[in-house]
Amino acid sequence: MPVYVYKGLETGNYYEFEQSFHDEPLKAHPETGEPLKRVIQAPAIIFKGSGWHSTDYRKGKDKSETKSEGEKKGED
Repeated sequence: MPVYVYKGLETGNYYEFEQSFHDEPLKAHPETGEPLKRVIQAPAIIFKGSGWHSTDYRKGKDKSETKSEGEKKGED
């Protein structure tokens, strides 16, 4: 279940709550009744290794095409 971060509007404290995707955002703290606002945060994604772009954008293929075009121009 995802964890959502909320900020207390009166105290400025941050709180984390586990909620389903289908649950409505909390408007008040369940224990204290303090008004809350959900804080948007960046997802926790970590890319490891050489990177996705090195396999998706094959630079070697582009270079070989450039060489073959350059060789053709030199032969004319």
